[in-house]
Amino acid sequence: MNQIKHTTDTTDIIRSGKAVLGIELGSTRIKAVLIGEDNAPLASGAHDWENRLQDGIWTYTLDDIWSGLQDSYAKMAQDVRTKYRVEITNLAAIGFSGMMHGYMAFDKSGRLLVPFRTWRNTITQQAASQLTGLFQYHIPQRWSIAHLYQAVLNGEAHTAQIDYLVTLAGYIHWQLTGERVLGVGEASGMFPIDIKTKDYHAHMIELFDRQIADRGFSWKLGDILPKVLVAGEQAGVLTAEGAGRLDISGKLQAGIPLCPPEGDAGTGMAATNSVAVRTGNVSAGTSVFGMVVMEKELSKVYDEIDLVTTPEGNLAGMVHCNNCTSDLNAWAGLFQEFAECCGISMDMDRLFGMLYRKALEGDPDGGGLLAYNYLSGEHVTGLEEGRPLFVRRPDSRFHLANFMRTHLMASLSVLKTGLNRMLKEEGVKADRITGHGGLFKTKGVAQGILAAAMDAPVYVMETAGEGGAWGIALLAVYMARRQEGESLGDYLENHVFAGQEGTRMEPDPEDVKGFDTFLEAYTRGLPVERAAAAYM
Repeated sequence: MNQIKHTTDTTDIIRSGKAVLGIELGSTRIKAVLIGEDNAPLASGAHDWENRLQDGIWTYTLDDIWSGLQDSYAKMAQDVRTKYRVEITNLAAIGFSGMMHGYMAFDKSGRLLVPFRTWRNTITQQAASQLTGLFQYHIPQRWSIAHLYQAVLNGEAHTAQIDYLVTLAGYIHWQLTGERVLGVGEASGMFPIDIKTKDYHAHMIELFDRQIADRGFSWKLGDILPKVLVAGEQAGVLTAEGAGRLDISGKLQAGIPLCPPEGDAGTGMAATNSVAVRTGNVSAGTSVFGMVVMEKELSKVYDEIDLVTTPEGNLAGMVHCNNCTSDLNAWAGLFQEFAECCGISMDMDRLFGMLYRKALEGDPDGGGLLAYNYLSGEHVTGLEEGRPLFVRRPDSRFHLANFMRTHLMASLSVLKTGLNRMLKEEGVKADRITGHGGLFKTKGVAQGILAAAMDAPVYVMETAGEGGAWGIALLAVYMARRQEGESLGDYLENHVFAGQEGTRMEPDPEDVKGFDTFLEAYTRGLPVERAAAAYM
């Protein structure tokens, strides 16, 4: 067994309370990351969890939330003891983040009125459509305001008793500090933000209150939403009760400052140095989403584009797609099975590397092959259901290189369809895009194809793999250490990512042209995918 090395300096940083903690509650994992004065991770702990379907609602119970949070903290603290032989008693700052959107409604006594409705629930179509028309602003189904209005439309009795409406990250923060606040990026997934005031859009609040005036509620919308804070502001301190709820061993002290709680979109921006205007990031794994921080508002409403903000309140356009690598993974599994039939043992990492690199030998447009990676439907392309599909013409150039290139382009085609609304129709500029997630594990392949899709330079950084827990820890560090007037973008650039530009790939003009040609065929062929869903 290898002895774990640790330094006196690191031990002193932890013992003296100079380390910073970030915890993110994701859809399948709660992760705690402790970072030092150089912003590098010192220790971590994780708790796996899954949402449950309860009475037709995807939810996590309060017991799920607290047991998972406490377990992730305990495992991080144990990691510290193992590596550095020291106990955590104090910290310089803490930050909490979580999966965005959803619905947690509480009465005046702090009682949860209905089970937590997560972002995954697609039960608010009527409300989302009506609010989009009312506000002339795209309201996705998963947003908190859509869940609230749908509950009102449904005549749910609990709506008359609401005293506080909040997201998961805001709930944790409230319980540990007593503060009813949210970071502006997380708040932008509850209700539209006015980027001039960095607060909820006042006119839209007024429109909503008028819309429900006949219901006779005692509350107004502005009274039940969390206060909005921007990155760098202090959002309260850990109370004695909160310290005991987080660290059940009782060692953690009260009084630690907390940054505004943020959502996973904001922490992803921080973790990839993508908070400045004209920067963006693409997260590509089982699903894929892309965000670009914009210089101005869009000229009209697009169903394909969700509008959120950075943790500082700058407007970002987001395209979220349900499908990305699952079909690619299935094909790789088929090739692995064939290799085993040939008596060749090959692990998946090596196999993916071989197949992805083979794609570099393919034609820029995939040689006339076509694939749809839809295990589920895609709202961007108007598909309610999906069927993974591969099709070719008799004269297509059918070989392994084109086959792999086609499937890689197909994995990003829905994203490109949505991003084209921003980048081409609206003229949104992206000087730098950072890719992260499993699709980019093989260096230089998916990165180059994404650069072609976006016609912009794409970076891949090693640190992006640290994830949202590291991102919220960086936001806590920014609150604790920033200089007066220093923006979040400048802080990240100068103190966190300095010298860590990562691998940069410029878009190849031939690849850009090839992807555009592929996307034209992909769009024309969507009726084939619809027919597959209808008849298969």
